[in-house]
Amino acid sequence: MTLTTNNGPDESLATAPSPTKAHRSGRWIEDWRPEDKEFWETTGAPIAKRNLIWSIFAEHLGFSVWLIWSVSSAFLVAQGFTFTPQQLFFLIAIPNLVGALIRVPYTLAVGKFGGRNWTMVSAALLLIPTLSFAYFVTQPDTPYWTFCVIAATAGFGGGNFASSMANINFFYPARLKGAALGLNAAGGNLGVAIIQFFLPVIVGGAGIFGLVKASQGGIHLERAAWVYAGLAVIAVLAAFFFMDNLSNAKTDTKQQLSVLKHKHTWVMSFLYIGTFGSFIGYSAAMPLLIKLNFWRQPVPAVEGIGINFAFYAFLGALVGSVARPLGGYLADRFGGARVTLLAFSGLVVGTLGILFTLSQLQELPPPPDKAKLAEIAADPAAFQYPDAVRAAVESNADIFPLFLGIFLFVFACTGIGNGSTYKMIPAIFRKDAVVATGEGTPERELAVLDATKKSSAAVGIIGAVGALGGFLIPITFNSPWVTAPLDATKSAFTIFTVFYVVCALVTFTVYLRKRSGAKADTGYVGV
Repeated sequence: MTLTTNNGPDESLATAPSPTKAHRSGRWIEDWRPEDKEFWETTGAPIAKRNLIWSIFAEHLGFSVWLIWSVSSAFLVAQGFTFTPQQLFFLIAIPNLVGALIRVPYTLAVGKFGGRNWTMVSAALLLIPTLSFAYFVTQPDTPYWTFCVIAATAGFGGGNFASSMANINFFYPARLKGAALGLNAAGGNLGVAIIQFFLPVIVGGAGIFGLVKASQGGIHLERAAWVYAGLAVIAVLAAFFFMDNLSNAKTDTKQQLSVLKHKHTWVMSFLYIGTFGSFIGYSAAMPLLIKLNFWRQPVPAVEGIGINFAFYAFLGALVGSVARPLGGYLADRFGGARVTLLAFSGLVVGTLGILFTLSQLQELPPPPDKAKLAEIAADPAAFQYPDAVRAAVESNADIFPLFLGIFLFVFACTGIGNGSTYKMIPAIFRKDAVVATGEGTPERELAVLDATKKSSAAVGIIGAVGALGGFLIPITFNSPWVTAPLDATKSAFTIFTVFYVVCALVTFTVYLRKRSGAKADTGYVGV
């Protein structure tokens, strides 16, 4: 296919007539004016919707592959691998770190190669973590470091989010960006819930609130990897046949990186750690949190007691994903800053509630050592849980409904905050353009286009920094867990509560507090 580009998209935007049909060359659209209402209603909306649908599909798969270790790590022991809780938490943290770091180049790739083209490449890259996972989990002698490398490649899925959001940002007019970006992000975020919901069932573990029982044939983690490898191929083909590149989205790397000099890029990055970083970090850690604090099963042949993580682990990601477009909708209606402040206030209340439930839990005795596990596995029928273990597990199970309910409230707040913060990003850059130019002038149109390019680049950078929370949260839970897991959990949530208070103060001070003598519509108040 011959790719053609428009060397002067800015000038054509300002001077071109207003046809009702987008000019296309190959899979590049040369004329794209979503702010023109006639163009949008007659031509733009169907094209944008089609690209949004397939962008969501590819991004959804990326999230599922990114978080595949969040739930599969809890099954590795059942498949014969003897890893410690510390090692398992590090496995679920590695993809989040890599996914955060590659978000910047993934974002820049949209402006360099085109949204459709990069969607094809990014979807194809998902074959690396899925196919390698499918092979090595069936090899009982696979060393831990190999799994660390495979987990790192799962981070490719995390990069998909940044490029997808940067791409869709160009397709929609400002008045619809909050809802469109919210839907795009929510569709991707749902990939976390879907992998945590279906993986236990696909691989032969229990799931769906206990309606599906564990397979008598054991755990087969490779099945999930084969499913997602096949879906990745479909995503590549769908992007090839149904998506488009936008010529006016082409931007050189230097122009995109200029947003690093913008103060609000870094302020929003900090806030996004609190919203998206919390969502992805809690999603990654929740299965192991439930397993270590509410469930005991020394070997697969012994019937477990307590709360099975596979029944409920997906609920947090599901609630957070569904809440994200609500955050975008509320931000469109009431302003992103107001909704973001509300979300952080909710996170403060929610984490304090979790701390209360943790204070009601009993510390579970540490699991048996390797020698004891071998003894139990040799004769599982003879194993009996110690009375202290059974009593502690049963006591904690009574607290679990309250713990889960409050945790789901926390997830809802992260989702709402995700949607509202992403609405704020293009609004901030657009406000700069509007303030600097006159209404209805060619300069205004050019400035708004430039603001869209900058906000798309900022989306990737902010998303990269925010995703680091997905690495930091599991690490915070992990470090001291060997000696005092419950105390470690309490300490972690105390740190998170303080952080959310700081985020709320920053949101209010920078984006809501009116300066002395300033009018309500000056500066960035209420973006």
